[in-house]
Amino acid sequence: MSGFPKDALRVLKETSRTFYIPITFLQKELKASVASAYLVFRAIDEIEDHEELGNDLKHSLLMQVGELFTQPFDNERYLGILGPVKERMPEVTLRLADWMEACPEAVRPRIADAAREMSEGMAKWAKAGWKIRTREDLDDYTYYVAGLVGVLLSDLWGHYAGEKTDRELAIGYGRGLQAVNILRNEKEDMDERGVRFVPDGWTRDDLFRYAEENLSKADQYMKALSTKSVILFCRLPLALAHKTLGALKDGREKMSRDEVVRTVEEVSVD
Repeated sequence: MSGFPKDALRVLKETSRTFYIPITFLQKELKASVASAYLVFRAIDEIEDHEELGNDLKHSLLMQVGELFTQPFDNERYLGILGPVKERMPEVTLRLADWMEACPEAVRPRIADAAREMSEGMAKWAKAGWKIRTREDLDDYTYYVAGLVGVLLSDLWGHYAGEKTDRELAIGYGRGLQAVNILRNEKEDMDERGVRFVPDGWTRDDLFRYAEENLSKADQYMKALSTKSVILFCRLPLALAHKTLGALKDGREKMSRDEVVRTVEEVSVD
């Protein structure tokens, strides 16, 4: 990956093996674009998800970081914004400027705009204490943390591979993955953060239905793709999400390591 920080793939692998593997399926500039975008998003997510920061502080930090994406990224200003919490942030967050610099110039403005939208959306939900009251709330939250990533990726597929995809199906793809994460981490989120990303009056079965409905949109999304490397990229997270949902329905906490390895092998053979 020309122009990519030497150890960026190491950080990527340490941060998420789920996305590291499919990113390796992509070619050249597209690979650099998706990898850098993922690291940018993960840097922001680590602020939103931090267990030691209060909601008002998260809101303030995320709004200030979001504003940085409206201009050439200023690392000195960014580290100043992190200020007293800097020592508590992981490497992926501290090096946000590296990931922005690694974005290929042709798509950097689009990635910056998506990062701004994510930062501001996460800030809004931090201020609200992630109180998800209605289905509309859940749709809004899952859009900001995952659906907009689906839209950005679709734009990158279009830019580099001429793929034409449906925006709502792209959002459904992201929402489906996030809904599976909510189901998988429901107890942990409540125990560690005191947060429940589930609308008032919803049962776990309702959340399963929400996940299935959005994963079916992801399945439809896949049918529009024709570029082999893009299909391989999109296929793996979706296959893992479907199988994780099956495991959760069976009463297990997650897929076994062997199941994950088999799924990766199945998807990678084409």
